[in-house]
Amino acid sequence: MSTAPPVELYDDALASAVVDGLALVEDGLREAARAQHDLLAQTSAHLIEAGGKRFRATLVLLAAQFGNPGDGRIVPAAVAIELTHLATLYHDDVMDEAVVRRGTPSANSRWDNTVAILTGDFLFARASQILADLGEEAIRIQAETFARLVAGQIAETIGPRPGEDPLDHYLGVITEKTASLIAISGRFGAMFSDAPAAVVARITPACAALGVAFQLSDDILDVTSESAQSGKTPGTDLREGVRTLPVLHALRSPGPGEARLVELLRRGELTDPVLHAEALTLLRASPAMAMARADLKRWADAAREEIAALPDVPARAAFEALCEFVEQRTG
Repeated sequence: MSTAPPVELYDDALASAVVDGLALVEDGLREAARAQHDLLAQTSAHLIEAGGKRFRATLVLLAAQFGNPGDGRIVPAAVAIELTHLATLYHDDVMDEAVVRRGTPSANSRWDNTVAILTGDFLFARASQILADLGEEAIRIQAETFARLVAGQIAETIGPRPGEDPLDHYLGVITEKTASLIAISGRFGAMFSDAPAAVVARITPACAALGVAFQLSDDILDVTSESAQSGKTPGTDLREGVRTLPVLHALRSPGPGEARLVELLRRGELTDPVLHAEALTLLRASPAMAMARADLKRWADAAREEIAALPDVPARAAFEALCEFVEQRTG
């Protein structure tokens, strides 16, 4: 399995350190997936072996560069973050009735919902075990973040409250469900490397904003890509009736002559290939796409503002490159 970081790092020493760190994270993930029960060991390793960008682990390793990156707590912290993320994927696939994850059958489709839920629970527990060795504060931060993940998922499941702006609601869901775990990736890296408190205070909101930006770029890619650039078939969210950023902008501020687009979007699921293709074409030409890109830029700029105040070391340039990557990947 490749352990290359998800974005090019232009400093050779930094790139080598991150690659080496990611290899150790992979070892840690495989060790954490070991279980006394053969089936649990198999299901726990299922998504680990399927691969992934290891984006969160990379952030832990990069943030550690602002302190002592060789601290023995860094890799376990990165492993715990990735285990937590993997656990949420098992649960998400059950709730979404997904059949594929990372190009392989989802655990719930290969086995069943019960097995998938229990596997997610096991991985959460393994993450907690690892963090327990890192101290009381690590456990407290994980618990707070886990509460935010659940709150975000509940908010997404229930939908906007009466009178609540659906776009504001959606951004709130992303902040809780997605960005909160990405934020503590940077926080753990800085904290466990004993970086200065000022660095921890900057890197945490920077990674949170980067997490929101990453999700928004995925939303845009789902509409604009002509291939599986986003990791999904283009227009998947549209087909499934998931109202992501471009759709919410189109419904909130439809442009002149967009009545047909609004009509299609309000139908929800667009499983008819003809209607799906029509909606995708209209959405791509809609002013909503420019609005979505403006939102993406705003969040990427928020991350850049925090990063600019960090010490001038190669890791800062790497974080700046991540901001550029997230913003430019939508074309």
